Amino acid sequence: MPGPDIQLAGLTQQITEIARQAGAFIRQERLSFSSEHIEYKDVNNLVSYVDKEAEKLIVEALHTLLPEAGFITEEGTIGQNADRTGLNWIIDPLDGTANFIHNLPVFSVSIGLADGKTPIAGAVYDINRDECYHAYTGGGAWCLRNGAVDERIAVSPATRLNESMIATGFPYSSMDRIERYLAILASLMKRTHGLRRMGSAAIDLAYVACGRFEAYYEFNLNSWDMAAGVLLVREAGGIVTDFNGGDEFLFRGDVLAGCAMQPELLAVIEEYWNNEGTLPIL
Repeated sequence: MPGPDIQLAGLTQQITEIARQAGAFIRQERLSFSSEHIEYKDVNNLVSYVDKEAEKLIVEALHTLLPEAGFITEEGTIGQNADRTGLNWIIDPLDGTANFIHNLPVFSVSIGLADGKTPIAGAVYDINRDECYHAYTGGGAWCLRNGAVDERIAVSPATRLNESMIATGFPYSSMDRIERYLAILASLMKRTHGLRRMGSAAIDLAYVACGRFEAYYEFNLNSWDMAAGVLLVREAGGIVTDFNGGDEFLFRGDVLAGCAMQPELLAVIEEYWNNEGTLPIL
């Protein structure tokens, strides 16, 4: 836990406002955005000046807010804390860049504060719905809607996989494990209300926290994709693990977050992901 001089409740309120300010900038830029502004990290890993400028805005505000904290950010607009120890701001300024570029209204700002590998405060701003999800350790999870109504949120009451809608993501690297990923998809298609791929891990996790999804799982994520979202789920009464059922998700990259049915979903993932035996014919 952070030192007694850090007041997480007030800090989280300020994080929430910073996320909303960055979201307002992104929303405004979307009105005049064109394809000439697209840069390619890879064929399906895109970035633009909007990501970078939003990150600069966030970093400047957070550095003033908590000067002793380091930074781990997607766009690297500030020096990174490579050893990941101590307090770090973990930031995705625009989670869902491909959606943003294609004008699909599912993208977000994600700001998390972690103490080592443990997120302790954070916010996810669903820009197009004007919903800012926020939480801090021990304070519950909340959603500020339209900048006016702040409501406590909780995970779904579902207890079984066959009562559930599951969110996931599609990998764009680490394709050596794609067969196992597809086997998990095939199994879940037969045993759930359905699968959804939104394109923003931060929004997926926020929607688990407020009960819209019963669970979310994905592999090959970065810490900035999930730092705020996993805290939201835990503070909303959910369960978060890596694909082995442990707590190494933040920097290892595989995460499974859900309500009370999470252990049943984890069993499906473990059956195919960690089992080196023969996969079923799809």
